[in-house]
Amino acid sequence: MESMAVLLLHPVDKYLEQELDRRFRLLRLVDVPPDGHADFLRAHAASVRAVVTSCGSGCDAAPIDQLQRLQIVACYSVGYDLLDLDRCRHRGVRVTNTPGVLTDDVADLAVGLAIAALRRIPNADHYVRNGRWKANGHYALTTRFSGKRVGIIGLGRIGLAIAKRVEAFGCPVSYYQRTRQAYYPTYTYLRTVVDLAANSDVLVVACALNEQSRGIVSREVMEALGPGGVLVNVGRGAHVDEPELVAALSEGRLGGAGLDVFDDEPDVPEALMALHNVVLSPHVGSGTWETRKAMADLVVANLEVHALNKPLLTPVV
Repeated sequence: MESMAVLLLHPVDKYLEQELDRRFRLLRLVDVPPDGHADFLRAHAASVRAVVTSCGSGCDAAPIDQLQRLQIVACYSVGYDLLDLDRCRHRGVRVTNTPGVLTDDVADLAVGLAIAALRRIPNADHYVRNGRWKANGHYALTTRFSGKRVGIIGLGRIGLAIAKRVEAFGCPVSYYQRTRQAYYPTYTYLRTVVDLAANSDVLVVACALNEQSRGIVSREVMEALGPGGVLVNVGRGAHVDEPELVAALSEGRLGGAGLDVFDDEPDVPEALMALHNVVLSPHVGSGTWETRKAMADLVVANLEVHALNKPLLTPVV
């Protein structure tokens, strides 16, 4: 195992870096200035068999083509939308990701963002810290989460975990995805995202990003959700038409939002940050010690079984 050369493209969790360095021959493109990347890849093209990357960085066609002996790309994430899957398939390069182990944390955050947006928890925190409670008296009334109609775009692992959580709050659940799931009889299937939004108080984006789901939350969807509705996005920023979202929130056509992902991370529109009806978090859905370690262990385990010519644990390609 130690002889397999693994190329780290971008910064990842320190624990993962340590495990990769301990178990394999780790090469760190992450430490090389951008103008030296091409030379570094050429120098190691004949030895690198594995690449490790993450959801925010991906891996385009250039390193896939340059690395002559590349056999596997291991993604330290569930999402792989920035990875050139077609090129991997063409080259016969295997791809893995880290599903399942981060489901609970992302689902927890989705519910937390919904509650925080409806109850205006960040604003209430500022109200206390800035001395306004003492100076101005009681804080303004907000809206309860319990009993709200929750619509979920994508009832996969994460979407289903969100659904189970909000059931405990007495929330009826509806969902949309390309195919109806007959094994979810307690949840209502709606045929379009617009219909889902029109029948929801809280709309949660929990689907994978692909060409079909890119921009799935459009102006029409926001209008259907309406001035009393809240949008929660724990998917990808590109699921939402961000300029339309800013406009809808600013003009009161949408009641609020809880966002963990953005279109051009880490650049968040100033207009969005200025709004008081939005709760923002810096793409931390999987950001707990427990989950990041589990993700790292799964990356390493996939590389190990590949090196031993055994079946991959979580194959994408």
